[in-house]
Amino acid sequence: MKAVPRPDAPAAAILLDTHTLLWLVTAPDQLAGDVCEILANPGRTVAVSAVSAWEIAIKTRLGRLDGEPLLAAWPDIMASMALTELAIEAADAIMAGGLPWDHRDPFDRMIVAQAGRRGLTIATRDRHMLDAALTPTLRV
Repeated sequence: MKAVPRPDAPAAAILLDTHTLLWLVTAPDQLAGDVCEILANPGRTVAVSAVSAWEIAIKTRLGRLDGEPLLAAWPDIMASMALTELAIEAADAIMAGGLPWDHRDPFDRMIVAQAGRRGLTIATRDRHMLDAALTPTLRV
């Protein structure tokens, strides 16, 4: 599958969905051929929400994901990949809780809200997020 940003996608700022981050770190071959190239553009900000660390930690604790190596190396990975960490603000939480969206996943809701508040393109393969995004998306 070829990654195709929407025509109105901002060129300089992308927010990674959690699975996109996981694939980028552990299995980049899961990403569409040009996604790594798009994300590696030195003029582009690539952000990772704090909610992704939270999601990985919870799924690791529940035994649904082996995320301990990623969590243990989180600061080093963020630095080596030049990723920008995006903190969760109260306004993000308020917007995420108020999204008129039936999808109940709180992690997805937060990523959609954070991207919406900041005008970031969401890099995801998640059908629910692609349908509900308030901003452009990059299909990975």
